[in-house]
Amino acid sequence: MLSILIPIYNYNAYSLVLELHKQCTDCGINFEIISIDDASTQQKSKNKPIQFLTNCFFVELFENIGRSKIRNLLASMSNYEWLLYVDCDTFPKNSDFISNYISQINLSDKKVFFGGIVYTKDKPENDRLLRWIFGQEREAIPLSERKRNPYKTAFVSNILIKKTVFDIFSFDEKITNYGYEDFAFIQTLKLENIDIEHIENPVSHLNLETSSVFLLKTKTALETLLFISKTNSKVEIESKIIKTHKILCALKFNLFIAKLFQKLQVRLEHHLTSEKPSLLVFDCYKIGYFCYLNRK
Repeated sequence: MLSILIPIYNYNAYSLVLELHKQCTDCGINFEIISIDDASTQQKSKNKPIQFLTNCFFVELFENIGRSKIRNLLASMSNYEWLLYVDCDTFPKNSDFISNYISQINLSDKKVFFGGIVYTKDKPENDRLLRWIFGQEREAIPLSERKRNPYKTAFVSNILIKKTVFDIFSFDEKITNYGYEDFAFIQTLKLENIDIEHIENPVSHLNLETSSVFLLKTKTALETLLFISKTNSKVEIESKIIKTHKILCALKFNLFIAKLFQKLQVRLEHHLTSEKPSLLVFDCYKIGYFCYLNRK
């Protein structure tokens, strides 16, 4: 019936697994929960009790293999016809999370379902505001809007996929660093005309990294985007960052933007790690850094 797949890195996922285990048991379905720790440097011992829960499996890797490869590895270990990917730093918002997905499987002929993401309404500490604001505005998208843009608004942090689909279209293992592996996978589904059915069945995103860490991860993601844009036309066609960069190149503004970014980088980062970060400034920061990466 259902294989729940959880990639873990530097996070205590035991309470998540315990909740999913309870919900699956209450539904009376055949299930398994497979968790793989991708060579974490923190929280390692806290996840080991997962292996003592019935139908749960915990594997600890001693070398980091990256976000694409670990998701493919999880799928290769699965035994059931439906795969539910859940990020380790999320938690089902409702106690009927699993039963909602089971209902969709029984009622619909779709092969991919996305339940959505929500963030807490409580304002976090000032040094974590950028990630929270970004999540609220760019990831916690209402169902009506998600249905209008099904590929643009889907993420793999809470996605149910029929295994026959994943056997054909897996994650791109050339993407070894952080960022855009989920975007590339979703665009593959789009180009192959595989519908994503959006439903109201969210997980809450729990892990708010500091604004400084989020900026570093954003820069790594943009470096990854540059790498995969050279080999993956699906990403190049759909990425707003790449489209904007091409327009700037056509207007011969790209080198100017790259130089301007170098001059303003410290000031931009100071603003983005402040008490009032702006997503408009964040967008400018991203295109500026991407122009800087492409300056040669």
